[in-house]
Amino acid sequence: MTQLGAFRAPLVEGPLTVTDFVRYQGASGDMNPIHHDAEFARAAGFPTVFAVGMRQAGVLAAFAADHFGPDHVRRFDVQFRAIAWPGDILTYTGEITAVEETASHTVCTVALRATRQTGEVHLAGTAVFEIPR
Repeated sequence: MTQLGAFRAPLVEGPLTVTDFVRYQGASGDMNPIHHDAEFARAAGFPTVFAVGMRQAGVLAAFAADHFGPDHVRRFDVQFRAIAWPGDILTYTGEITAVEETASHTVCTVALRATRQTGEVHLAGTAVFEIPR
């Protein structure tokens, strides 16, 4: 039986680098210069470049899917709450908030977070996993 609460140890990543951002941008095809060109970012009103949020959303999704199995993901939602900057260290955590037992499956709802070293929440999300019995 699956229990409420943390389902695995936190994952700590970082410090983030501009190279991390560019590697994701190249893989995704989204080369928005705000994530790699400091002059462009300053002209847009930011102190420097900042992380590509979808990159960290992918890490957060993998953090949960690595535990429950990628084939069991039924829903994944994420909200971007704060900017992550070069040099930030992110901690990814998850907590099972609901468990429903059906005749054939265990359905787990999971609250997920990526938190900056400042304590500020960078990403908050939820995922639902349907695990065969």
